[in-house]
Amino acid sequence: MVSNAILIHLFAAVPAMLLGAFVLLRPKGTVIHKLLGRLWIALMLITAVGSFGIKSDGQFSWIHILGVVTIVSIDAGLIGIRRGRRGTHQRCMQGAYSGLLIAFVFTLLPGRMVGQRVR
Repeated sequence: MVSNAILIHLFAAVPAMLLGAFVLLRPKGTVIHKLLGRLWIALMLITAVGSFGIKSDGQFSWIHILGVVTIVSIDAGLIGIRRGRRGTHQRCMQGAYSGLLIAFVFTLLPGRMVGQRVR
């Protein structure tokens, strides 16, 4: 049986991967970019915070570091754009999206829950 924490994590992470790609590939600064960017941020924060409810043998693992990095990166990106630092905003958001993709790849490894189900 899959825990609620895993379901919440997956139901936020999968749309965040798709929406993130869309937002990153579209023109920046538009109303759509801002609206979908806010939705993406919400999904990413749910994904990152939700990851802390997923533990192996009751313990955090090294992959939980990505959750912390994601939260810090998104916060730094939001601060950057509010201060007019577009480059900082762009790097932070691209970094958070890259981290999401890296975490996804790690979930496919043998021995991991998703990796076991894919094979």
